[in-house]
Amino acid sequence: YVVAFYIIPVGLSIFAFVLGRAAAFVSAPWHKKARGLKPVHLSNHILLIGWNGERTLHLLKLLLREREYTGDDQSIVLCVKVDVENPMPDQIEFVKVNSFSQDADMDNASIDAAATIIVDNPQDDLTMTTSLYASHRNPNAHILAYFQDESLVKLLTEHCPNVECMPSVAVEMLAKSAFDPGSSKLHFDLLDVYAGQAQYSVAVPQLDNSISTATLFTEFKKQYNATLIGHAKAENLKEIELNPALDTHISGGDKLYYIADKRITDIEWQKLYV
Repeated sequence: YVVAFYIIPVGLSIFAFVLGRAAAFVSAPWHKKARGLKPVHLSNHILLIGWNGERTLHLLKLLLREREYTGDDQSIVLCVKVDVENPMPDQIEFVKVNSFSQDADMDNASIDAAATIIVDNPQDDLTMTTSLYASHRNPNAHILAYFQDESLVKLLTEHCPNVECMPSVAVEMLAKSAFDPGSSKLHFDLLDVYAGQAQYSVAVPQLDNSISTATLFTEFKKQYNATLIGHAKAENLKEIELNPALDTHISGGDKLYYIADKRITDIEWQKLYV
């Protein structure tokens, strides 16, 4: 009776209690990380600030796809304020904060060491304040901000010229497709990296001699089946010249924009002179 009604029940209870405590202790760091309560210590990473449900998930998939093609192991960190868990725990890092403009919170996402910062929030005013804060904390990062209201783009650009602002182009696409049917599909395909042709860019390394756009246009098409569509000078990479003239000379430090089936990562620049 003592064994049946006392020793066995009490022993099993103690064993279950100890086992449960041990399991909770082991799994606590994982749950903490999944809920975004654990700071990340990274550098040269991509920091995505904001949560827009399915749009954010699609953006993360595109970033992972681009990272796969570039062969880079650059970490991706999602920073949110809403009460969600890491949507891709095996592929990205995740941080939950109370404010996008508080040092103590944003230090958990290593905002000072990020190479690229993407700000995409449902409210434009939150995107504005977050972009201003990010520009102040990390002026050397490549900062991208998406706005639905185009009037805020000019305001932010005046105060933070290092922020690349992207307004919504839905209205423009409606007008364009009205006179040129299929334009919306064309532009979407140029941005979609999953299928068909897409738009990419490449930085020109230091060359012995400059190359004409005519040579690059022909050789890109012959050697890589790619179409050159734009060019930016090294001294001002923000000014992109679409459809450059054939006598334009390309030098080291310039950036080229092209359309291809996939990103070209093995350009043999010296062979382009031939």
